Amino acid sequence: MKYLSYVYRFASNFAFLALVYFSLNFVGQYQQRIIIAVLVLAYASMRAVSALRSFYFFKSIERLELETRRLGGLSLEGPAAVASRKLIVKDVVEQRQAGEMKSYIDLLFLCIIGVLCFAKIVS
Repeated sequence: MKYLSYVYRFASNFAFLALVYFSLNFVGQYQQRIIIAVLVLAYASMRAVSALRSFYFFKSIERLELETRRLGGLSLEGPAAVASRKLIVKDVVEQRQAGEMKSYIDLLFLCIIGVLCFAKIVS
């Protein structure tokens, strides 16, 4: 399921990239092309800021994971409770890593879109 979410994220970002590329190439007038490029650039920058902020969130989750592991070893509960806690922490680690990977995919495509928009503004 994790890889399916990566494929979906890649496909949706690629579709957005294709939409931007074709809309910028098929607009005839320079002024209209500039307006579209600036609007897309504004949208892409907002999404990039959101993706970068998510890395701060993931860093906080990673600190919580480490603290939970440390406290889990100190608890005086039975082995069943420790095993279930380890399973929960493992699940959180996997979800955090998947979220980071999705953010990297988003940032890659947003950078490509930004370069495309700057190229259409300059040319």
